[in-house]
Amino acid sequence: MNQKPRILLLSTAHPATDPRIVGKIAPTLSQKYEVVCMLAHFRNQSTANNSERVILLPFFQKLIWRLLFVHPIVLFRFLIIRPQVVQIFVAELLPLAFVFRWFGAKVIYEVQENLYKKFPTKTYNRHSLFQQLFGFFDHKARQVFYFIFTENSYLSEYKNIVKPAVVVHNFADKRWLDWPMPVSDGLNPEFFYAGVISNERAFDTMFESIKILKKDYPTIKLHLFGRSNLLNVNKFVDFESIKDNLVFYGYTDQLTAFRTTKNSVAGLALLKPVGDYSESYPSKIFDYMALGLPVITSDFELYKAVIEANDCGFCQSPTDAQELAKTMRWLIENPDKARQIGDNGRAAIKNKYSWEAEKLLDLYETILETEKQ
Repeated sequence: MNQKPRILLLSTAHPATDPRIVGKIAPTLSQKYEVVCMLAHFRNQSTANNSERVILLPFFQKLIWRLLFVHPIVLFRFLIIRPQVVQIFVAELLPLAFVFRWFGAKVIYEVQENLYKKFPTKTYNRHSLFQQLFGFFDHKARQVFYFIFTENSYLSEYKNIVKPAVVVHNFADKRWLDWPMPVSDGLNPEFFYAGVISNERAFDTMFESIKILKKDYPTIKLHLFGRSNLLNVNKFVDFESIKDNLVFYGYTDQLTAFRTTKNSVAGLALLKPVGDYSESYPSKIFDYMALGLPVITSDFELYKAVIEANDCGFCQSPTDAQELAKTMRWLIENPDKARQIGDNGRAAIKNKYSWEAEKLLDLYETILETEKQ
């Protein structure tokens, strides 16, 4: 009996509830392969609810501690598992990936951000030595590793790749299409946000818009799911006056977070034009569309080509709180039109923007067929 090839999905920074790795990639690959996930264990995170084997790694926010304490554990586990293919999701694992290759494993490097543009915006793990090492190993990787990109725009940076590569967008899982459409109470409106909480992702703009809307909707709520990069949110002007209107959940698995959307008016995904944001889709806009939520996002051309072209939301300035409040108010006061916008988003996911499973499977088939030769 032929044993299925063993695949290791590896990240020292993604949690064991990561919606792309655990929610999409692992179930897709498990159709044909034996899949093992080795992912970070965040405090207060629930155990991943999936059929794939998950190995939990200690998590440290500072890269130096991950290099010293987590990477040796990763190497030890790799030597026990001995996978045929390792797919890595963070650049810090590139040096280890060369070790994996020496032991005979094929390596796929999934590029989820353009670090050449992202480093200047980072608030931690941006030491010049880290940047130099990344540049060295990243260019070496282009000669020997396979690549997956989550955005077409990354191809302009990675032009000199030797082995096969593919773009697998982080579009929505079709399972969310089966969820009930959200039903909002116009008197007690609620809005939904999932992602890192930072001013680069327009928390300050959302904050000001809630202040504006509270005058007419005293019980308005903004549900915020994700880790915070804000040093002290209490220092925001008038924070005390709207603290009961902002509900912070911290990092929460997707399934739990999405239950909150059942009463939400819209999903927010406003990113400012820093780093590679303007050329990278925020995956949450596709999730919002699949859930039937109208989307309020930034007025970048890349986003407009999805949101405005499919009439499933609004693209506007990520720094204009007055404009945001106006859009939110319109959605509150026009529930029938908001529902139609949500329906349009669902139709777009069904027809255009669902998870690209076949592209992933085709790459793996190519890699493993090459190994047999």
